[in-house]
Amino acid sequence: MHFQTRAVHAAAKPDEATSSVAPAIHLSTTFERSPDSTPLHGYSYIREGNPTQSALESALAEIESGARALAFASGIGAAASVLQTLAPGSHVLLPDDSYYAMRIIARDFMPQWQITHDLVPMNDLDAVRRAMRRETKLLWAESPSNPLMKICDLAALAELAHEHGARLAVDGTFATPALQRPLELGADLVMHSTTKYLGGHSDVAGGAVIFASEGELHERVEHVRSILGATASPFNSWLVLRGIRTLAVRMRVHSENAMRVAEFLSAHPRVEATHYPGLASHPGHEIAKKQMSMFGGMVSFRVREGRAAAIEVVSKTKLFVSATSLGGTESLIEHRASSEGPASTTPENLLRLSVGLEHPDDLIEDLRQALSG
Repeated sequence: MHFQTRAVHAAAKPDEATSSVAPAIHLSTTFERSPDSTPLHGYSYIREGNPTQSALESALAEIESGARALAFASGIGAAASVLQTLAPGSHVLLPDDSYYAMRIIARDFMPQWQITHDLVPMNDLDAVRRAMRRETKLLWAESPSNPLMKICDLAALAELAHEHGARLAVDGTFATPALQRPLELGADLVMHSTTKYLGGHSDVAGGAVIFASEGELHERVEHVRSILGATASPFNSWLVLRGIRTLAVRMRVHSENAMRVAEFLSAHPRVEATHYPGLASHPGHEIAKKQMSMFGGMVSFRVREGRAAAIEVVSKTKLFVSATSLGGTESLIEHRASSEGPASTTPENLLRLSVGLEHPDDLIEDLRQALSG
């Protein structure tokens, strides 16, 4: 079955009680139990699970080709829950350009959990191999990465991780399962900030972890979520489930628009570099072609004259809104180093674009006028 069809029909059977085609939202925080506290219909308390969240998890597992899925209150809550299942003394490899909040977790929290880490370029397999230790339990990859759009070979990373008795986790937020499914490439789990493309309308916060197989890891992550409380709300679960229905068609337009924008930027005299895996000039283009069906809606570029000039470009856009986050219908632009704050390692002249669903000619014209001297 094609992905577009799977996304529309995943966990989409008509409601048994009412025959409604749209999924129901179950807002109750508690559920009736028998006198000996046995749940009558599998649910007891919202933090442990609720029917709307379960429907979302079924859909997520189906569209990612996974065995099980867990929904969370946020993407970083999902990522942190995975890390908190590691035993003290474990070692983790993170991308050298990983999402800034992951670097803050590694710096501020992992030492408290007695977990060590190294930052490595995940697109350099020899560097990853050299960084592996006996106690390495997890490789955390992003492809494309945020915000430099680096591409790593997920199948090769999975093979390397498994050779050393470690697991591969992939942040799939930028690509989404519409364009890339890491579990099919050998990854053990994939994480999403469902706030972004899976929700798709800039109006919901959420996260998810999808597992290649059932078993101990899924159970441990679920236990962390239940006890520490990063559970997705029913309404947010419903919004993400609704967003999944249109994911395939939205990602096609995001990708087509981003390619047009990237081609324009790569030829502009004020642009020092354009980072987009769909460009033949991108160092990871051939790998991206192998493991992605299209190249996504995220583009970053560097303005030649430096930080002040980059911020001036942001101030002049009219369609691109200066805001953080990504994956909504509207196009966004941000000076990424400023958004990330003191812990940022992003070049000071880099601007990150979330290319939306507007007509690409209008987006290009907006960037043209913003980049004009």
